[in-house]
Amino acid sequence: MTGNEDAKREDLRDFLKDNVRLRVDFSRTPQQRGVPPPPLEKPFDPAARRIDLPRRDAWRGIGKVDLADAIERRESRRAFERAAIALEELAFLLWATQGVKKRFGDSCVLRTVPSAGARHALETYLVVFAVEGLEPGVYRYLPLEHQLLFEFAESDARRKVSDAALGQTFAGEGAACFVWTAIPYRMEWRYGEASYKVIAIDAGHVCQNLYLACESIGAGTCAIAAYDQQAVDALLRVDGVEEFAVYVAPVGKVAR
Repeated sequence: MTGNEDAKREDLRDFLKDNVRLRVDFSRTPQQRGVPPPPLEKPFDPAARRIDLPRRDAWRGIGKVDLADAIERRESRRAFERAAIALEELAFLLWATQGVKKRFGDSCVLRTVPSAGARHALETYLVVFAVEGLEPGVYRYLPLEHQLLFEFAESDARRKVSDAALGQTFAGEGAACFVWTAIPYRMEWRYGEASYKVIAIDAGHVCQNLYLACESIGAGTCAIAAYDQQAVDALLRVDGVEEFAVYVAPVGKVAR
């Protein structure tokens, strides 16, 4: 490699290190300057259509799976049946990946996944293809309410998802496709320039929980990090600056 290539590689690798923490003046973060925290979830129009999701005490069809078995069986699955999943199954997957366990006022929540400083900078979108009781379209999970917010209908969604996943056709062949976006300021408010690595780590925590939860409902998923950024952001109708996609994972019943 040339000197320029070596320097570029080192700059990129620096993202994986924690050197930035030594350069950040944490006394100047918005939190330390007394700026109110950003909302715990992305705001929405109270008049918008919302769907109540079954809560944990109402789940009847969620199987009991030994954790060691779920970990051992966990794998990326790219072949799905063209079959619907039940609404309670979807509710379980959403709870497992972003469910709220405890809320501390308007500034902090504890969820089913860890997050740096409990900042939880991710939002969960769903492109729904075949979920019982839901019309196909794009939804957003509201973890504080344990509801789905209907965003909009999308024609030819299976093809658009597959195209946005750079031609990985399986992305549009399941029952739904999870897309996690980041709202960086939620983390920047506390950590400033040290935010970005931990947002990426948080996304890994969330997706691994999805893999394990899928084992309880006879479903599978495959994490996708290779996608057309502009196409996915456009599909979700997010601005690509203050909010943008960071991870994609289709879910469907496992094909036999």
